[in-house]
Amino acid sequence: MKAIVHTKYGSPDVLRLTDVEKPSPRADEVLVKVAAAAVNQADNHLLSGTMRFSTGLLKPKHQILGSDIAGRVEAVGTNVKQFQVGDAVFGDLSGHRRGGFAEYVTAPESALALKPVNISFADAAAVPMTAVTALQGLRDKGHIRPEQQVLINGASGGVGTFAVQIAKALGSEVTAVVSTRKMDMVCSIGADYIIDYTKEDFTQTGEQYDLIFDTVGNRSVAEYKRALQPQGRFVTTAFLPSLVIQGPWLSLTEGKKMHNMMAKPNQKDLDVMRDLLETNQVTPIIDSCYPLSDVPEALRYLGEGHAKGKAIITMSASSAGE
Repeated sequence: MKAIVHTKYGSPDVLRLTDVEKPSPRADEVLVKVAAAAVNQADNHLLSGTMRFSTGLLKPKHQILGSDIAGRVEAVGTNVKQFQVGDAVFGDLSGHRRGGFAEYVTAPESALALKPVNISFADAAAVPMTAVTALQGLRDKGHIRPEQQVLINGASGGVGTFAVQIAKALGSEVTAVVSTRKMDMVCSIGADYIIDYTKEDFTQTGEQYDLIFDTVGNRSVAEYKRALQPQGRFVTTAFLPSLVIQGPWLSLTEGKKMHNMMAKPNQKDLDVMRDLLETNQVTPIIDSCYPLSDVPEALRYLGEGHAKGKAIITMSASSAGE
């Protein structure tokens, strides 16, 4: 089968399209014929070696990147109970060797869920990592409630576009922080108010929010704190080291809860997202699609920070659209 492989750390230039052995599922795994996969910033971090203490000190232990996939079950292991051959599935393989930038991949059944019936494989591949990150950040860390004033900083990216829609689905009023050229897009997905960061700094306006969900990490803790209501919450997916110490202190002294977060992939939250997708409360936003051979180009584009929503890898035009 064809796969995008990296045998050393570096830029997207080290990636190669090559033939590798088709995997076979273990007893608790399924074999998926991949129809589409998504590129994430995590792929660039893994590729560059910034996480090498967990991925291999001198060279990558797992040579095929790609966490978010959608496709059809090709074969099942002897202990698999939830899926059968032919099922359309989607999932996040970040906790299970990854391997999505390939024509086939194996995964534990716990990493997958049935694909929403009303969206394409390409749309489904856009969902797992980024949508679940947004869901957990808003719901679990942010304790979002109906009618709250919620600000999404970085609202036009993969996580941000889902965060805007999930916050609206949960009954909040949403302010989206984006650049000028992305204002129309975030308006189309339900943002109530828009701040153009090229013209205005949301931490300097005097407005305060019940919840700030941040995907950028481009302000200091003091600046974010200033934009929070008393008893407000701040959650960031962009790790802020100073929050490790300042977060507990601010909670104790000012009542403002400020958290770094890292999503935890799980099947239950994939099912939550499937329900939101099937009821049309959430729609994946896809910036662009690339063939498997162009994974390096897709990663470069994503790394530039200009994508509106997600960049998707499709194995073929027909399979991605099923």
